[in-house]
Amino acid sequence: MPQTVLEIDLNALSHNYDYLRDKVAPNVMILAVVKAYAYGSESVAVAKKLEEKGINYFAVAYASEGVALREGGIKTPILVLHPQIENFDTIISYDLEPSMYSMRVLKSFIETAESKNKEQYPIHIKFNTGLNRLGFKDVNEDEILKYITKTKAIKVKSLFSHLVASEDPNEKTFTLSQIETFEKNASKMIQGLGYSPLLHQSNTSAIINYPQAQFDMVRTGIGLYGYGNTQEEDLKLKPVATLKTVISQIHEISIGETVGYNRAHTAAKKERTATLPIGHADGISRAYGKGKGYVMINGKKAPIIGNVCMDMIMVNVTKIDCEEGDEVIVFGKEASAVALSARIKSIPYELITSISQRVMRRIIGLD
Repeated sequence: MPQTVLEIDLNALSHNYDYLRDKVAPNVMILAVVKAYAYGSESVAVAKKLEEKGINYFAVAYASEGVALREGGIKTPILVLHPQIENFDTIISYDLEPSMYSMRVLKSFIETAESKNKEQYPIHIKFNTGLNRLGFKDVNEDEILKYITKTKAIKVKSLFSHLVASEDPNEKTFTLSQIETFEKNASKMIQGLGYSPLLHQSNTSAIINYPQAQFDMVRTGIGLYGYGNTQEEDLKLKPVATLKTVISQIHEISIGETVGYNRAHTAAKKERTATLPIGHADGISRAYGKGKGYVMINGKKAPIIGNVCMDMIMVNVTKIDCEEGDEVIVFGKEASAVALSARIKSIPYELITSISQRVMRRIIGLD
């Protein structure tokens, strides 16, 4: 039995999918974002469960993530959000669908598809409506259309964009302007193409806050994994991943003794500490040290003391009835990743995706 494990609860995933599905019109498709090992969990297991639920699309960041899904038996269409030119051969070989975000990428993919004698290979066109990360911005749609319409090698499967702050009510005006800009981009493209690709712009928060922007498909990532970007929504979702470890050893620390590297903690009174087999090599940032972070032991908070080590952390259990071998919850259903990450001014996205691949994944809810 491993001492540290990340439990992936597919029943919680199913609950979250159903909750979000109910917020979307019946005719609107759902795309599940499963990049970064399905937000730090286990991408193939998550994708298989979502296929069973009837998911319409998947999205990954890079081609290699799509390859892992295909090799794991996933048949559903997969959008690659950040394809790179050197991976175009792989993308085509594994029947992945690339996002076109610049003229350079579009021209290069057309050349690759033509060289392989492809016809109507599915691509997706991304517009930058304010995130300023990837996507066509302030571009003449006629220029894009010129390259798309003169070849039979590709066909536009969708037009999409990305909202910047759909979770923030203070940014409603900006969000509405993004939606309006995307609608204008899409209208020009549809007119020039002569057919209507799928349109999608909504992320998890937009599914909840902007039902008028559902278009043909919505995308959800963090919501599937149990986080809705507000306390109210978090209560309606179930965290999919729970990070557990155990107490390896308990120490009695006298007044004036120090704990950990650089003597970062000094006992002001007699203390009891527990050493846990998890550290920054497992994804627990050094920033959680010196009392900022905590774990849950037998229902009580145990502050992390001293510096986080590569493979271990020490916690204060002076007021907790516990023994060596007892279970410890770092985050999950019994310990909010939102609350823990907030202690270092971070977000749950960062915490849950940081868990090292050396931490064993245990899948719960397999049929």
